[in-house]
Amino acid sequence: MESKKVYLSLVIPSYNESKILLKNIEKALSYLSAKGYIFEIIVVDDGSTDNTKDLITAVSKAHSNIKPIFNIQNMGKGFSVKSGVLAAEGQYILFSDADFSTPIEEMEKLVPHFTRGFDVVIGSRAMKNSKIVLKQAWFRQGMGKAFNRLARVLGLADINDTQCGFKCFSGNAAKKIFKLQRLRGFCFDVEVLSIAKRLGYKVREEPVVWVNRADSRVRIVRDSSAMFFDLLRIRLNILLGHYNAR
Repeated sequence: MESKKVYLSLVIPSYNESKILLKNIEKALSYLSAKGYIFEIIVVDDGSTDNTKDLITAVSKAHSNIKPIFNIQNMGKGFSVKSGVLAAEGQYILFSDADFSTPIEEMEKLVPHFTRGFDVVIGSRAMKNSKIVLKQAWFRQGMGKAFNRLARVLGLADINDTQCGFKCFSGNAAKKIFKLQRLRGFCFDVEVLSIAKRLGYKVREEPVVWVNRADSRVRIVRDSSAMFFDLLRIRLNILLGHYNAR
């Protein structure tokens, strides 16, 4: 496919998602095929230890617009999303969690804002019109709110929810932002939003539907601790000029 003809690139990072991945890829294929534009789905396997890799291989052979990327070992969600975005050819690039906690249909709320001057449009679970079908446990909600308060000191005071795994970028903005991304873990969302702001891109937050996943891949103690330390790393990277345009 020629890059100028690809309208939308959907990037899906995956790690040990054999139970749900194929079903959700089929959902995305059915939905996007009905749109009438050219699209691609980039599925990044992050060194899965189950048969996720085999499923991705099989579905990519059956559908030419599915592009697989296989990490040699587990590198982290941030690394996987970056790999997918930099390989994408679309005019717009959307990344979504593999569990589709935000249904693929919600992209219709994001894409129209690009014609209104925005460069980055992100899904949000924390706005007035957000619809939470199934809530997280109270302690996860509390930690998420605390994390977002800390993220505000990085220039994200106007963002209510940095961690919703449903974000869309114009192709040009995505390439410039993700080339500067340095973090490999779950805190990469904060990093790319901070980079977007520093590069002068217009960011819009849009309320979406969201359903909590009971078997979340985020480990409450280990990953949350790492994310708080990554906030410090982002701050240091800002001070060192690592996110300056070049």
